Amino acid sequence: DAATGLPCVERALDFVSDPGFGGIAVFVGKIRNANVGRDVTGVSYDLFAPLANNLFRQFGDEVAAEFGPRTRLFVEHATGRLAVGDVAVVVAAGTPHRDEAFRACRALIEAVKHRAPIWKQEHYVDGSSVWSEGCSLCGQEAAEAHRHSHDAHDATRAHRAAAAERASG
Repeated sequence: DAATGLPCVERALDFVSDPGFGGIAVFVGKIRNANVGRDVTGVSYDLFAPLANNLFRQFGDEVAAEFGPRTRLFVEHATGRLAVGDVAVVVAAGTPHRDEAFRACRALIEAVKHRAPIWKQEHYVDGSSVWSEGCSLCGQEAAEAHRHSHDAHDATRAHRAAAAERASG
């Protein structure tokens, strides 16, 4: 099952461009070859497009409210199976000045990463696959911790494993 509609930087640049903008920032998220000490061959993403698109618009409205009405924003996230090196997400912000463009782009990718209901399954060299606990799927406390440390997911898993062990025996 191949990826559908891979995100496109050119589409993002076209969308956020404006002759009055002096700053455009683009974030391109790609599939890396290792995660948490394991060799990765690829990732599968799943999302419910109508819900995700509504949330992307909501995130854009929130960011635009913070950075002003002259802000243009773009989000596109891949679905399906992606290989190492494939583009998973493109986020872009266009604003009159560079500082706002950088900050708006960062705010938008953080909203997508931490709040969008996107499910990620990592595929490993050994043939196994694991569904990742995404930020929007872990508890609010873990999501808050994740903003500062990627160890929050491991802590959540460890907590759940310990709770399951206590319950079983």
